[in-house]
Amino acid sequence: MPVSLLFFIIGSSLYAWYQVHPEMLDAVRLRAAAERLPIKASSPELAALANTLKPSDYGDKILPDFMVNVLPVGVVGIIVSAILSAAMSTISSGMNASATVFTFDIYKRYINKDMTNKQTLRLLLISTFIIGVLAILAGIAMIGVKSILDLWWQLSGTFAAGMLGLFLLGIVSRQTKNAEATIAVIIGVLVVTWMTFPSMIPEKFAYLRSAFNSNMVIVIGTLSIFLTGIFLSWINKKLPAGNFIEK
Repeated sequence: MPVSLLFFIIGSSLYAWYQVHPEMLDAVRLRAAAERLPIKASSPELAALANTLKPSDYGDKILPDFMVNVLPVGVVGIIVSAILSAAMSTISSGMNASATVFTFDIYKRYINKDMTNKQTLRLLLISTFIIGVLAILAGIAMIGVKSILDLWWQLSGTFAAGMLGLFLLGIVSRQTKNAEATIAVIIGVLVVTWMTFPSMIPEKFAYLRSAFNSNMVIVIGTLSIFLTGIFLSWINKKLPAGNFIEK
């Protein structure tokens, strides 16, 4: 939350700066328009297209433009190195964590329980390499995305809502058992899928599509799992001995 707040403060400050210096904003618009038109497009065509662009069409170009044209050279180098180091540390930790989960929680638990240390290390290296290749392909697929921040919120909502709801359920409710948690996760996944892919619902059933903003996926998905688990635990506790849910 502090990091996200800092991002929003930086974005608001940049917005205020470019409102005070509209000539710099016009240059950003022209460059964004030039990317959408053929190379030999005339100046009037560029200007006409630039005036029709929305902030979401050129928003991700604001920070690089500010760094190149306003900040001193030394500060730009520090920012670029900070971005690269943050990206490298985040990507490497994600790759290591994913490879570890696959090796120990999936492969060694369900496929080959008697792996030697050498075999485990080899599998970790292979898994890390494959995950790295998949990450590169995912990055290539995201080239041209209008707002990487909006995409990040959507992806984090889709993939993190289930984990966050399950962790909260385990921390808060000591009485929730595996069966109740499993049912809660299934319901939560269905809710997240319903909100993330509204186009999967046919047009004649459009009234069943989610009316919530996509950024609300993580909130509603988390609450779906958490509240469902709490409710099932309460129901199971009120039932006579025998635990209907486990049966």
